Amino acid sequence: MASQKAIDNAMRLRYIRALERFHKGIVSYLSTTSNISKEGYDKKIENSLKVLQRVDEISLYKGELQDLQKLVKKIISYRESDKDVEDIKEEILYESNQLEKSKNARRYKKDKHSGSKFEEWE
Repeated sequence: MASQKAIDNAMRLRYIRALERFHKGIVSYLSTTSNISKEGYDKKIENSLKVLQRVDEISLYKGELQDLQKLVKKIISYRESDKDVEDIKEEILYESNQLEKSKNARRYKKDKHSGSKFEEWE
């Protein structure tokens, strides 16, 4: 029988994957669709929410995952707002890009890529 820790970990991973799937679907829709309407945006949110609502919400402790969770909640909240769709698109794509930049900054921060390490040799 699986331990409670393993079950909690599986539920957490399932929630994270649902958040990422929701986020990726919305960003993909916004960046590839040529003429976006408020109705089309709302419909895309409704369809994507079906996947997210099948999974229980779990508290996340990692900074990037918390940022992803905040972004997803902000995307959902834009559904009720009366902002222009282009403004919504611009804000979501900007914040999504900032999230990706923060993920990538951690990945490529290696000593061998910094030139300052070799300055004393010259």
